[in-house]
Amino acid sequence: MSASEMDLETRLSDADHQALKLWLRLLSCTTRVEDQIRQRLRQEFGTTLPRFDLLAQLERHPDGLTMRELSKRLMVTGGNVTGITDQLEAEGLVLRETRADDRRSFIVRLTPQGRRQFKRMAATHEGWIVELFAGWTPAQKSQVHELLAQLKTHLKDNT
Repeated sequence: MSASEMDLETRLSDADHQALKLWLRLLSCTTRVEDQIRQRLRQEFGTTLPRFDLLAQLERHPDGLTMRELSKRLMVTGGNVTGITDQLEAEGLVLRETRADDRRSFIVRLTPQGRRQFKRMAATHEGWIVELFAGWTPAQKSQVHELLAQLKTHLKDNT
């Protein structure tokens, strides 16, 4: 984590708006959790978070997804999805098939090897998340989850 990321909250003063303080706290916590997950995926599995996320999307959609659908779900460019898919295909974790109804479009699916590898990574990933949130009681986790659900609804309704 860079010094500027660590300083997000330290630059605040008592005079700053509570909403700004909350936003920076959420951002700081999200960044710290994500940094831990990125580091652990690299150390444990020699992979990256974008690769893990792409495999997770395919695991949820056994019939596969088009490259465009993957790009939309991952919120990245088509070029990024293509690069990651190329790597995963070369490793035998995914396969790309031409669509019968549109020969310019591909469906990407997990291979059996990809499904097995993702299952191992997902179980380990879940353990990391449980560990990282172990500082809260189950009741606190439920409370934060509910509050964030309310915020999400508010944001959706105001866009």
